[in-house]
Amino acid sequence: MRQPTTSNAIGLWTLYMREVRRFMKVYTQTLMAPVVTTLLFLAVFTLALGKFRPDVHGVPFSTFLAPGLIMMAIAQNAFANTSSSIMIAKVQGNIVDTLMPPFSPLELVTGIAFGGVTRGIVVGLAVALAMAVVVGLSISNVFLIAYHAIAASLMLSLLGIMGGIWADKFDHMAAVTNFVITPLAFLSGTFYSIDRLPEIGQMLAHLNPFFYMIDGFRSGFIGHADAPPWLGITVMAVIDAVLWGICTWMFRSGYKLKP
Repeated sequence: MRQPTTSNAIGLWTLYMREVRRFMKVYTQTLMAPVVTTLLFLAVFTLALGKFRPDVHGVPFSTFLAPGLIMMAIAQNAFANTSSSIMIAKVQGNIVDTLMPPFSPLELVTGIAFGGVTRGIVVGLAVALAMAVVVGLSISNVFLIAYHAIAASLMLSLLGIMGGIWADKFDHMAAVTNFVITPLAFLSGTFYSIDRLPEIGQMLAHLNPFFYMIDGFRSGFIGHADAPPWLGITVMAVIDAVLWGICTWMFRSGYKLKP
């Protein structure tokens, strides 16, 4: 990989736009499908459990559930964008087209990761607008909503880069999704408040980074958090910094990218 002596702003913008156009070109699959899937989740859980569930933290169950589902859509699509970008490039043998231009490792991570962030945020906005029609969503803290949406989509984008570089075939990528991403997402308090868990369950939930992105994002809507907001902000910032460093090292060292 060539190491440029100056920043490559035009190249970085081109790389970012390539990642954005990848998902915009097939918007029915990358944007519309997540909206439909998330609305189905909301409908099923609301119809099946809504009548039997009391209010959660003073809000109806559907209102409590909606932000968690929006965040899951944001996270899953950010991960899918970066992991598929790198995995497909490796399988098709055109990853060299990304590695040969004069990009620094930092620029490669930035361009690819923020392509995933953009998809996550766009999907989140689309899902939120669709849900607002059927669920009484109100905004309590815009900063918490925006911060956790960006931080969470960045975290999953970086995880997607790591997974895409590490995986040798699509089965490996599916294993990461099925045994890491999905369990952490479903055990993060998306469908429940962790204060209803036993003490050991609450302790384990606080060790799950996905809990902080769900909890912080939801608190921006309903005004209640199961963990102190400052803790969630700090945890997300630290995790993103660590993952960014790992991804930069992967590109710099050529881990599983160079023969």
